[in-house]
Amino acid sequence: MSVERLSFAIQNGGLTLPAEGRIALVGALAEEGLPFEADRCEVIQTFRPEVDAWEAQGAPLRTALEASYGAVIVTLPRARDLAEAWISRAEAAAKGGLVVVNGAKTDGIESIAKALKAKVSIEGQISKAHGKCLWFTAADALSDWARPAMARNASGDMTAPGVFSADGPDPASVALAEALPDTLKGEAADLGAGWGWLSREILKRDGIKTLHLVEAELTALDCAKINVTDPRAVFHWADATKWKAARGLDVVIMNPPFHVGRKADPKLGQAFVSAAAGMLAPHGQLWMVANRHLPYETALTHLFRDHSEITGNTKFKILHAARPLRKRR
Repeated sequence: MSVERLSFAIQNGGLTLPAEGRIALVGALAEEGLPFEADRCEVIQTFRPEVDAWEAQGAPLRTALEASYGAVIVTLPRARDLAEAWISRAEAAAKGGLVVVNGAKTDGIESIAKALKAKVSIEGQISKAHGKCLWFTAADALSDWARPAMARNASGDMTAPGVFSADGPDPASVALAEALPDTLKGEAADLGAGWGWLSREILKRDGIKTLHLVEAELTALDCAKINVTDPRAVFHWADATKWKAARGLDVVIMNPPFHVGRKADPKLGQAFVSAAAGMLAPHGQLWMVANRHLPYETALTHLFRDHSEITGNTKFKILHAARPLRKRR
């Protein structure tokens, strides 16, 4: 665990955090808690479920680094471009203070550590809990790791480091869009809307009166606000498994995530299915895409009167469900 690794570095590995000044925790997980006094910490998080969990603990939160921190502690994300961006921003925000990089081997800490050693003077390093924690004094050595907060991809869409399928539309979303009927109408939601490609495809149906884009990652949602300009779009920074529509929806469409970190977890997609059933009106319909191996049919059977696979291939299946059996509001 990253907090265990950080605590070991402080207690046994020679890491001395500054006695004064704010300490920013970038990407820290709420389930691990704060490593020291809350009055010195600021948690930097843009993922809504983590934000909600930190708020429940009363932790001070921001969605971006400011300036003049005594130290910035980066919990390494999976995506290499996002990791470099975070560390570069940490260096700029620390302004001569300490930057601590803490990560698991499975998240690429070994390659990040090697790259950092070629650029900065590492002041200390420990190995613990299948990962490493290392630290250095912020200078101006990592400007080439800086990334713009958002940038256009090859297709001209606005995306950002670490955002799902940033280089272009996800093939599963493309398959789902191709399977959607032109007759969709009413009030709809795209759960886990990402940077908005699928939502744009949904809004090509004139019968859609309102489309709620529900997305947990704030950076992705900010991209969607640029990519989706249709006035029928309404944007929600929210955990799709907890978001509540003001009234029963006519249509829910989704390409739900099924990973927590590097670990596949079908329960996450099943939670999306349950949430969709709860927000649909009695006549409502669900359209979703899933990887062929994922077991969503059982959840659909328990939550809808009708469901079927309408098309698919060896990789994906397009599922349709109608008439939710019960509300979960």
